[in-house]
Amino acid sequence: MSEPDHGPEVLIASPVTGTVIDLADVPDPVFSSKAVGDGLGVEPDDGAIVSPVDATITMVAGTGHAIGFKSESGLEVLLHLGVDTVELEGAPFDLSVKVGDAVKAGDSLGTMDLEAVRAAGKATTAIVVLTNTITHLAGLSVTTGKTEAGAAIATATLKGEDEASTGAAGTGAEVSGADGERTDGLTGFDATAADIIAGIGGPDNVRSVLHCITRVRFYLKDESLADDEAVADLDGVIDVAKAGGQYQVVIGPDVVDVYDAVVAQLPDVGAGEQDADVELVERPTTLWGWVKLGFSSLIGVITGSMIPVVGMLAASGILKGLLALLMQYEVVTEASNTYHFIDAMSSSMFFFLPIIIGFTAAKRLGADPIVVAIIGGVLCYPSVVDMSKNTDDVITVGRTVFNSDFFGIPVSLPAGNAYAYSIFPIIVGAWLASKIEPWLKKTLPAVIRPIFGPLIEIFVVSALILLVFGPAVMLVSGGIAAVINAILSVNYTLAGLLIGGFYQCLVIFGLHWAVIPIISSELASPGYSHLNAIVSATMIAQGGGALAVWLRVRDARIKRMAAPATISAFCGVTEPAMYGLNLKYGRIFITASIGGAVGGLLTGLLNVNMWGFTGGFVGFPSFVNPDGMDSSFTGFWIAGAAALLVSFLCTYFFGFKQADFDKERTVKKVRLGNREPAAK
Repeated sequence: MSEPDHGPEVLIASPVTGTVIDLADVPDPVFSSKAVGDGLGVEPDDGAIVSPVDATITMVAGTGHAIGFKSESGLEVLLHLGVDTVELEGAPFDLSVKVGDAVKAGDSLGTMDLEAVRAAGKATTAIVVLTNTITHLAGLSVTTGKTEAGAAIATATLKGEDEASTGAAGTGAEVSGADGERTDGLTGFDATAADIIAGIGGPDNVRSVLHCITRVRFYLKDESLADDEAVADLDGVIDVAKAGGQYQVVIGPDVVDVYDAVVAQLPDVGAGEQDADVELVERPTTLWGWVKLGFSSLIGVITGSMIPVVGMLAASGILKGLLALLMQYEVVTEASNTYHFIDAMSSSMFFFLPIIIGFTAAKRLGADPIVVAIIGGVLCYPSVVDMSKNTDDVITVGRTVFNSDFFGIPVSLPAGNAYAYSIFPIIVGAWLASKIEPWLKKTLPAVIRPIFGPLIEIFVVSALILLVFGPAVMLVSGGIAAVINAILSVNYTLAGLLIGGFYQCLVIFGLHWAVIPIISSELASPGYSHLNAIVSATMIAQGGGALAVWLRVRDARIKRMAAPATISAFCGVTEPAMYGLNLKYGRIFITASIGGAVGGLLTGLLNVNMWGFTGGFVGFPSFVNPDGMDSSFTGFWIAGAAALLVSFLCTYFFGFKQADFDKERTVKKVRLGNREPAAK
């Protein structure tokens, strides 16, 4: 077999004066392993930075630590200045170029303060990486040793036409040969991730990425560059939705594997973090516009904070229910050590929730996760919890009870367990930390910052939460919960009918994330949630719709999608059923929602209560009253069975026709503020 004809050669110049080293010797495992692409490193002697190629500037990091280039040949080059220098927030860098500028190899780009980088404990290595190595590079020859800035140090040989990838060049898009097989060497989840990245506008269009139980959620620089239809039609993708400033790719059970593959192909993108320096939407010009932006931002923060822990909350809730069952049948007793061990396993997630949410909220808001987690620890520290139980020497002003003091200033701690089990106060704390940290970094000298920065931040933020924001936030969240409970208590049956019929509509718009913390708060105090019992019935109903599709439809591809979607909904996760089937074909979402309304109606009529977080059939232990089995357990099975039966029958006979699966129906985008939820 003859050797393929290679393409043209591109000269790579040294970006700094110094010593050229092999990429394998670069002090960063992500780059040295060639996960980003092939390349080289240069240990600089001075801070003058020049362009390594003739190209157009495609990216300039807001922190100045990285610059992207694209040559006329299609070769994409990343110049990364130092290792982990993104943490220095631009202080050592003074760049003179911007996106769109055309540069020649050797042209000045700016300077890097080498001493400032070293003083921060960071390596100064200038790293040059060819980011579309897989699709464009046939070979790279590097000359190591001493060099001058602008001098040629490497030759990149590009692939010829018979080797080169076609399609979205440089994005990692799927590329097929004549036999239909990929020619980019990617398979499985790696191939799915590459195709998704290509469909959303390429790696340069991604600010950050995170995931929930079913969706990979991107923050994009420009959503108009994403091809919704192409992404939704990819193998392994259920659908596309937009909400809360996020571009959400619905995956289903394989979401973690796809997310990991996406992150591996976007090593210079913040996983789980949003670039705090960039606004994702235009600044509003009206009061209503600001209200919508504020609500959207709040939902985004709650989403980013809660997504990583929802699965653990569900697992802990199931364990608590199983413990109640063990006690009900006298397998264990409350006085036994076994009980206390299992209780610790099931309750620790809830009791230390401020620590865990503090960590995730800080990552979402750009604050130090460890520092904010420590602040969360202050809120649920045992002695603070003990103070909240104080009934002596309390001061009552109106409805506010001050049961402790801080330097003589009265403090109102939530009665019983202080801020353990709480979510909103520590989210506010993470926001405060995100505002204080930049000021501390600019104000404190680098030599004392590692010690005095966290010291000041922990003291100030903790004091503000205890004295001001904590009581205010708990008053508001408690008031919302009280209103919901009042509505449910006035007519639980009617509330069950309405909530059961319309709750899953909130999921479409991403608004259910505003409800989840309220449910969590109810489970903390008073320890149960009627609202969650209704929500559970709606999950079963969506699964009933998917089950009808699974049993009736003839298309093998649809059956493969319907089976896991049914199981997922019965386990309390409805997105695969909703986005994969119910919103795409016929009237299935409507018929499934009718089942949800019937389930909610019976939930209210039978006065079903819920003591755990997990819904659906798998969450049956959540309906066991810790004080002893009552009618809620029986009522759950009756309401759940009714929701399933009604949803299944309505969908099976009236929800769709076989012709609906021959041509998929598009559900148009619905604007809600800056949200554009879409189900194709």
